[in-house]
Amino acid sequence: MNLTQKIIKDHLLTGDMTPGSEISIKIDQTLTQDSTGTMAYLQLETIGIDKVKTYRSLAYIDHNTIQSGFENADDHAYIQSVALKHGIYVSKPGNGICHQVNIERFAVPGQTLVGSDSHTPTAGGMGMLAIGAGGLDVAVAMAGGGLYLRMPKVVKVALTGALPPNVSAKDIILEVLRVLSVKGGVGKVIEYTGPGVGTLSVPERATITNMGAELGATTSLFPSDARTLEFLTAQNRAGDYRPLAADPDAAYDEALTLDLSGLKPLAACPHSPDNVMPVSELAAVKVDQVCIGSCTNSSYLDLMRAAAILKGRRVHPSVSLTVSPGSRQVMAMLAGNGALQDIINAGARILECACGPCIGMGQSPKTDAVSLRTFNRNFYARSGTESAGVYLVSVETAAYSALAGHIADPSLFQAPDVAAPAVFEINDNLILDPKDYADVTVVRGPNIKPFPLNTALKNTVEGEVLLKAGDNITTDHIMPSNAKLLPYRSNIPYLSAHCMETLDAEFPARAKAKNGGFIVAGDNYGQGSSREHAALVPLYLGIKGVIAKSFARIHRDNLINSGILPLVFVDKADFDGIAEGDELILSGIRADVTAGRPEITVRNRTKGRDFVCRLDLTERQRKFILAGGVLNAQRERSYHV
Repeated sequence: MNLTQKIIKDHLLTGDMTPGSEISIKIDQTLTQDSTGTMAYLQLETIGIDKVKTYRSLAYIDHNTIQSGFENADDHAYIQSVALKHGIYVSKPGNGICHQVNIERFAVPGQTLVGSDSHTPTAGGMGMLAIGAGGLDVAVAMAGGGLYLRMPKVVKVALTGALPPNVSAKDIILEVLRVLSVKGGVGKVIEYTGPGVGTLSVPERATITNMGAELGATTSLFPSDARTLEFLTAQNRAGDYRPLAADPDAAYDEALTLDLSGLKPLAACPHSPDNVMPVSELAAVKVDQVCIGSCTNSSYLDLMRAAAILKGRRVHPSVSLTVSPGSRQVMAMLAGNGALQDIINAGARILECACGPCIGMGQSPKTDAVSLRTFNRNFYARSGTESAGVYLVSVETAAYSALAGHIADPSLFQAPDVAAPAVFEINDNLILDPKDYADVTVVRGPNIKPFPLNTALKNTVEGEVLLKAGDNITTDHIMPSNAKLLPYRSNIPYLSAHCMETLDAEFPARAKAKNGGFIVAGDNYGQGSSREHAALVPLYLGIKGVIAKSFARIHRDNLINSGILPLVFVDKADFDGIAEGDELILSGIRADVTAGRPEITVRNRTKGRDFVCRLDLTERQRKFILAGGVLNAQRERSYHV
């Protein structure tokens, strides 16, 4: 067996491990963050349990720590109180980015983790089967239910050789993205094997598994080996170590070999993580802003490399450089060994240990700027500036470019000599243990509004096409999550006025005027974040169904959980025959769903023609669609956590 199959087998609750068939697995740990956590905990309260049923659940406050009004502070107080009341650990603001802290302090090889953040697979660098999901799926897992998913195919990426100087783990995942694309991992786990694995530290592996989310993969996974033990020992967690690897004769559904010694520094150009080019071909590009950090590249090793490159030098006068340590542990150790002073003296601005500019939380670049970022996503307008061009690069490329004022090829410079510490500095006093808080009252601020609930599916569903969009529509397109909007993450009515605004600013008003309708889109609809708001806000606006050429996994699940029909064109050419404003009607749809008919006839009343869509639902998912969502199904007792 391969490693993915071994961990799934150890946690299998229902189903068989045939790729494409529905399975459910037991979840050991859960993770939320403050952008998605409010909804997850409101849903957990609705499910109605006293304490979580997991081995460990964690609530991180790391996304929106800019408190320009009462909204964020109120939501943070709600998350802290409701989490402690239900037996959930809380990582307070300033302690760090959830995925970085999770790798440092909580990830355990061989365990399962589900998180309400699409970059939850970061923990796969520790040999953990870590999967991103919508908040409701995480709430169900906290309540003791299994995580349902399609049994993924497993792709073997065999790493050979070793990285050349100043070529990094970021370049490995950019190369995989170049080869496989942003939809090449859909329905798959990317499992790394081969002798090259042993050359990579846990933080480097975590960079690769983190950005594996941009492949659309279910998750990514590394073995647990001597390098894993080395890292856990340095974190005073050697007791969590467990050796794990695929069997020598393990079979895989697909395979790819990557010679690390032949890699060059790479960059993902605007506006997609798979628009990858060699850095050497971009040397003429002038740089206005450089941002180092995010859950992809903010580890101790990352920032020590940046500090070594910057030491004794000066950031180019035309460049604004920001550095965001991934955790308080990283910040404290940099401060203690003098590296932080080297970064500051070079002219960098030090930001809080939080997600920050990666999610548009400050540091929006100037008009028409070029911004180099060590982040994982460069979707259009995600930076907060629609005209900016964002490039995704390694820490080495970012640091050298900040000094040069243009994109610089790090392979032309001598690599800094940086080693992992034998012992990390450990201070967990910003992590609240629920055992220490026996009597907690849940705090609810005025910004917390009820989340919308759908109604039971009618036998006839009809409405206009309210929006027709192209391929690779992201959750940032559907429901932006920036500095202006994130404070309203628990206020769906407020957010609804901004739905699809980067595609069509008139969409919310049109949806309300037409009492809802349909969205039509191309391939890979809903790629990107796990944010449930990208389903809840369209639900609030009356969206009855989305018809697309294909869907991203997490968003499709979120639509189903909200009772919204995810329909897929049987013939993709039918997409071309639909226009915004066309009236669509699904007659007998309730009977079709009840009977489990996979093909649904859609009538385009405006054009006077029919086309066929697939509605591929499991028996469990049919209950959700019929009831109008998971919570309605639970109330009807047609579904039990």
